[in-house]
Amino acid sequence: MLKEDTNTTRALQGLENSSSSVRLQAALAVGTTPDPRFIDKLIERCAIEPEFYVREMLTWALTRHSSSMTVPELLHEVRSERAQARSQALHTLSKIGDRQAWPAITRALLSDADDEVARSAWRAAVVLVPEGEEPELAAVLATQLGRGERETQLSLSRALIALGEVILPTLRAAKTDLDPGVRAHAIATERLLRDPDAGFEFAIEEAKRVVALGGTSQEG
Repeated sequence: MLKEDTNTTRALQGLENSSSSVRLQAALAVGTTPDPRFIDKLIERCAIEPEFYVREMLTWALTRHSSSMTVPELLHEVRSERAQARSQALHTLSKIGDRQAWPAITRALLSDADDEVARSAWRAAVVLVPEGEEPELAAVLATQLGRGERETQLSLSRALIALGEVILPTLRAAKTDLDPGVRAHAIATERLLRDPDAGFEFAIEEAKRVVALGGTSQEG
C-alpha cells in the first residue's frame, strides 16, 4: 500500500511538473493504471494544460476510468467560466461517447463565443445525439454557418456531414440566406457531402464563385 501511495503521489506531482514531457509521462502512467483518485486532478489539469499533445494524453487517461465517475465531473466542467475547461471537457465527452451527456450539449455551447469551445461542442454533439434528433441538431448547427476562419468552418462542415443526408433540407434553406458567407459555406458543405474527396479549400472557393455569380449551387 505504501508503494502504491508513493506512486500515486509521484504521478500527481508529475502532472504539475514544469516539463511537458514529464507531464506527458505522468498522464500516460495514470491512464495505464486507472485510479479514481486521479480523476479530479486530470480534469483540473485539462483546464490549464498549455500543450496540445499533453491535453490529448490527459483525455485518454480520463477515458480509461469508469464513465460513471468521469462523466458527472465533466458535465460540471462544461459550465466552467474558463474556455479551455469547457472545450477540453466537451472533447473528452466526445471520446467517452456516453449518451447520458447529451442534455449538457446546449445551444449555448453549440454557439459559444470561443471557437475552440464551439468546435468541441459540434464534435461532441454529433457523437452523442440520440437517434431521431439529428434534423433538430442540424438546424442548430446551421445557425453557425459562415462563422470564423477556414479551420472553424471546416469543423462545422465535418460535423454536419457526420449527420448524413438529414442535413440537406437545412442546407437548402441556408443557401438562400441573405449573408453570402452563409450561402457559400452551405454550398461548400453540400458539395463535400456529395463528394468527400473534393477538399474543403476547393469546395469553399468554388462555392464563393457560385455565390458571386448569383447562384445557389452548381446543381441548380
